[in-house]
Amino acid sequence: MEIKGELTLRKRQVLIFFVLLGLSQAGPESVQYSVAEETEVGSFVANLARDLGLGVEELSSRETRVVSDDNEKHLHLDLLTGDLLLNKKLDREELCGSTEPCVLHFQMVLENPLQFFRAELYVKDINDHSPTFLDKQILIKISESTITGTTFLLESAQDLDVGTNSLQNYTISPNSHFYIKIRDSSDGKIYPELVLDRELDHEEEPELTLTLTALDGGSPPRSGTTLVLIKVLDINDNAPEFAQSLYEVHVLEDTPVGSWIITIFANDLDAGNYGKISYTFLYASEDIRKTFEINPISGEVHLRSCLDFEVIQFYTISIQATDGGGLSEECTLVVKVIDINDNPPEVTISSFTKSIPENASETLVALFSVRDQDSGDNGRMVCSIQDELPFFLKPTFKNFFTLVSEKALDRETRSEYNITITVSDLGTPRLKTQHNITVTVSDVNDNAPAFSQTTYTLRVRENNSPALHIGTVSATDRDAGANAQVTYSLLPPRDPHLPLASLVSINADNGQLFALRSLDYEALQAFEVRVGAADRGSPALSSQALVRVLVLDDNDNAPFVLYPLQNGSAPCTELVPRAAEAGYLVTKVVAVDGDSGQNAWLSFQLLKATEPGLFGVWAHNGEVRTARLLSERDAVRHRLLVLVKDNGEPPLSASVTLHVLLVDGFSQPYLPLPDVAAAEARADPLTVYLVIALASVSSLFLCSALAFVAVRLCRRSGAASGGGCAVPEGHFPGHLVDVSGAGTLSQSYQYEVCLTGGTGTSEFKFLKPIIPSLPVPDTGRHTGENENFRNSFGFNIQ
Repeated sequence: MEIKGELTLRKRQVLIFFVLLGLSQAGPESVQYSVAEETEVGSFVANLARDLGLGVEELSSRETRVVSDDNEKHLHLDLLTGDLLLNKKLDREELCGSTEPCVLHFQMVLENPLQFFRAELYVKDINDHSPTFLDKQILIKISESTITGTTFLLESAQDLDVGTNSLQNYTISPNSHFYIKIRDSSDGKIYPELVLDRELDHEEEPELTLTLTALDGGSPPRSGTTLVLIKVLDINDNAPEFAQSLYEVHVLEDTPVGSWIITIFANDLDAGNYGKISYTFLYASEDIRKTFEINPISGEVHLRSCLDFEVIQFYTISIQATDGGGLSEECTLVVKVIDINDNPPEVTISSFTKSIPENASETLVALFSVRDQDSGDNGRMVCSIQDELPFFLKPTFKNFFTLVSEKALDRETRSEYNITITVSDLGTPRLKTQHNITVTVSDVNDNAPAFSQTTYTLRVRENNSPALHIGTVSATDRDAGANAQVTYSLLPPRDPHLPLASLVSINADNGQLFALRSLDYEALQAFEVRVGAADRGSPALSSQALVRVLVLDDNDNAPFVLYPLQNGSAPCTELVPRAAEAGYLVTKVVAVDGDSGQNAWLSFQLLKATEPGLFGVWAHNGEVRTARLLSERDAVRHRLLVLVKDNGEPPLSASVTLHVLLVDGFSQPYLPLPDVAAAEARADPLTVYLVIALASVSSLFLCSALAFVAVRLCRRSGAASGGGCAVPEGHFPGHLVDVSGAGTLSQSYQYEVCLTGGTGTSEFKFLKPIIPSLPVPDTGRHTGENENFRNSFGFNIQ
């Protein structure tokens, strides 16, 4: 019996649906009437008896009624005359706002037999509103360097009338600098633009005050004015630029007041006051200003009052960014209001019969209509009564239903029926309204699993451990039982080359995602995975979501030096003339880092130098420069150790060694080859003699200086202790050889000095450094020096 009753109920609901669909498509054509707004109460609209082809007595006997879709009693039917009269004054702007034409839908209901006639009342607009500006004064800042022909956007006026009675033109008070240009928009509205006709001069006239007048097209026309205050500023050559020209955001209609909506950002390349940007609404209607507010400094848009999807589905807001110099840019913000199920269904009883004969069948008990102001599934409704009652619901026209007895009733068996009519929508959560009605809906698998997000973004740091839980996707099913049990799976990737099976896996029961192997940011920065969620209904329904996995970079790559090369070959030596001034560019260390972001930010540091304070390294670009003027006392060869460090945590570094040679009065591209220099040295014996004489004089000077120092030390020691002083004997240490009597060089490098001859004049030339020499025993020192003197007249500087 229970199964049979359930099948009967399902058949009844299906029958109601198809009957309603057929009647809605086969209804009579609408009758159209028109009336001007603000027409006095009781004014004649039409004669229904004549239009319907019925007699006045028949209208009265069939209890003819006028039912409006919005349940407002705009019209009154005089059953004595059949005239349709206005029941109250109609305000077109209040009823329809800016919608044109303004149409009020209503039905004429006749009983015995039951008939419906559709009708439409067109409310015509009259010119009863003047154009108004929301701002009493409009401030515009204009640079004196602005060229003629430049246009400036002005705040538009608001006119509640439509058609020819709406806003039609703008004028500006007479002046010698500006005129008004009208700009048409795609929505049919006009906007004023102030056009510069003659150049401004800040010193001559720093401010101008003009009157902007808005005119409508009524007869006689109405107008509204506002003041335009123009401040002439000094030059400003960069206007603000928005990151994008169109911003779009979706906001739930139950978002709390004061909530942050979006941040609008514009950039201005100018500095100082010209680079400071202020944000304002442009062309904003009163509804926009009441609903939203923008921070003039940060560009943050906040909700000022509650949203209502049933009133306004979206807002198009023009936002102007103006810098301190008066230049401005415009962008558009579209705020789409997302409907939530916040309106329960409404039930309106049109007629009700309190007593019916017990032997009557299919008797009309009640006539009612249902309405839900929400949209989509939130506005779809299901109407039902208790089962096992001798009544059924019959859809008649549009959202109208009749409650009819199913069979003859027996008063002795049951004298009173408590009928509960239940109207429920299909939103989430479901809302319902009862007027002596309850609905019972058995579950069918009509809802696919819905993910909490259409796109998930998961972040995992590279070098992760395998089988790491990286995130969870969640899908819910509004059904019940097996229809609501969700199973998760990975769908085939769109990219056939993506090895998805080796990257991630998903737990089929709870939607947890795991990374199967360690990820490398340098090899794979991001990838996308499509996740499916299927219920266990029959047939099963499914949906899918996109999971975007972003691999975060770790500081796992040390800096790599590109120049100078560190490949184990002979070091590259940089030559610096001794005449170089402070800040002279010696060389530049070039390095790269395989990481990204701050992990790839490199800084350079001079870690070690032969002579600290002589060279410096610029921290950001790796340029090696002299820190001061060079002197003759500075060593010839220098070794610099430069540290290259990234900005990661912890930081990684690399080092590079630079070799610098100080040279005198030459340019390396013009150095002669070794064989040419040797030939020139052999060709000019006079030069050889000069070098020998110079070396002898230098040696004599050095010996005299050492003897003088030794004698002074000996005297000081004798005066203190009364004893004598021993003068050092033997040769100087093997790693020092005097070249010019002015200093010594380290044994790290060997240089070849050649004398040229053949022209009668002597030339002293340096050649490029040769391989480093090794220390030799003291016993062979003089022999080695004599041999070098004979071969190339070179000096071994050790």
